[in-house]
Amino acid sequence: MGIRATLKSAIVVGLMVTMGAGAALAQACTETEFTSKTGQTYLEAEQAAMVNKDFSTAIAKLNSLRNQPLNCYEEGAVIKLSAYIKIENGDRKGAVQDLLTALNKGYIPETDAAQTYYNIAQIYLQEEDLAKALEYMNKWQQAGGKPDRTQKWQLAVLNQRADKFKEAVRWAEEVRREDGSNFKQEVYDLLLFLYNQTGEKAKMAEVLEVLVERNPAERKYWDAIAGNYFADNEERKAFEVQKAMYLGGLLTTQDELMRIVNFYNRFNAPYHAARILEKEMNAGRITKNLDRLELLANLYQVAREHEKAIPVIRQAADAGGGGAMYERLGRSFADLQKWKETEEALTKAISMGGVKDRGNAYVLIGQSRYERGDRAGARESFKTASNNAGRSWLAFMNSEENTKRALVCFEVQSAWLNVENEAKICKRLAVLGDANLPENCKTIKDRLEAAEAKFNATPECKGQAT
Repeated sequence: MGIRATLKSAIVVGLMVTMGAGAALAQACTETEFTSKTGQTYLEAEQAAMVNKDFSTAIAKLNSLRNQPLNCYEEGAVIKLSAYIKIENGDRKGAVQDLLTALNKGYIPETDAAQTYYNIAQIYLQEEDLAKALEYMNKWQQAGGKPDRTQKWQLAVLNQRADKFKEAVRWAEEVRREDGSNFKQEVYDLLLFLYNQTGEKAKMAEVLEVLVERNPAERKYWDAIAGNYFADNEERKAFEVQKAMYLGGLLTTQDELMRIVNFYNRFNAPYHAARILEKEMNAGRITKNLDRLELLANLYQVAREHEKAIPVIRQAADAGGGGAMYERLGRSFADLQKWKETEEALTKAISMGGVKDRGNAYVLIGQSRYERGDRAGARESFKTASNNAGRSWLAFMNSEENTKRALVCFEVQSAWLNVENEAKICKRLAVLGDANLPENCKTIKDRLEAAEAKFNATPECKGQAT
């Protein structure tokens, strides 16, 4: 049965409760019964309407009654039966007019006024006149109407649709309390909407926790939680929600997956960001292109996972990254101290073009040669670099070589000086006679000449004074 049919049945039942021919009238009417003539006609009209559903006959009978003098009791009964017939025939506005006339003339007793206001509210609800429906629901309560669970829910919905959110919250919360542990999805969904409209974030969070617990695969609740955190600038908490959504398989679009990658990166977890990006690109859920390969390489490099970055950079180079990506590849090899690979990648980068800083590329080539013992090749690259870094390397190599030469000369010179000192000692001992000289003094002349000759023959000592 549809909502309109349900409301109609409720209205009809309500009218039947308050319109019986023997019902007591308000104190303003002292009459208590029909006259014999009018009573028979009314009974025929009632029989035609309520039993036979012959509304044409019933209306004709009522019209004949209206053309006769009626006491207040009779008029009240006619008006209420007319309202019943109009409800059955779909003339809701006419039915409301009849009921209001009966109320205004005192034909409906005070004890039945509340039910009549409720019936009028239901009629307006069928008419989609929400303002009037709400007005008469309020009058019903003022006349002593006590809402049951169904009516509380109706009041919550009516107030929500009338944008009276705080009043709607009051009724929806009463419904929830009345339901107790009997979970009703529509109640929680309405509360979620209302708390959002009224800015009651704490209550909204509590409702969302219940909803997520009961419906963990329902995206909209997770989105609402994350949205609340975003609105409050609590991005870390929003990230945790997004992370849970990803792990739960709720994030599926490329934009959603890229958002979680960026979240991980933003909160200093570049390795996890890289792992997700690589996984989703391999799965085809994120398009693999040069920009994303470059991002993946960046993430691995920031995470100091150079071994993982290298194959990605190769892919980026093959995807059209050109010399710039080979330059990055060379730098990554340098970070790993893979000097041969460093030179190969940077040489290719320079030949392809697009290198951001050729000078520094040549410096790294020079360093790779230096580390492999190719000093001549290193000098050539440092000179080609023609920048401060290259010149510093050349100065360092010159200093290194000068130091090495000085050490060689120092060793030869020191050996010569030691023999000279020994010769001086032997000269002082000569007064003892040749027979008493130590054995080393007997060879001192030859050794001194040999040490001097070696000093003079050492290239590193050219120009050096003894």
